[in-house]
Amino acid sequence: MPDLKLALKTLIVDACDKVVDPASITDDEPLFGSGTRLALDSLDALQLSMALQKRYGVRLADSKETRRILSSVASLADWLEQKGLLVQGTQDEKHKTAD
Repeated sequence: MPDLKLALKTLIVDACDKVVDPASITDDEPLFGSGTRLALDSLDALQLSMALQKRYGVRLADSKETRRILSSVASLADWLEQKGLLVQGTQDEKHKTAD
């Protein structure tokens, strides 16, 4: 799962246009709110949701559930693993780098 978590950190940085080294984001670091280091907001949540849909083919429909899922990299990775997308997502990454 470390590869998935780093891939998610990179996705977050890219999708939300942040100038942060993805590797510096801790797995349990809060992602949203003005008091957080990344200070992601609702527009970032929308951009991140769209990036997740494009990369992993998942949709985040319920806003309450979305907040929980996107609260940290660890919770997002756990959710993807529960959805059975851990293997698919990492395989997709390998295929993209092989192309």
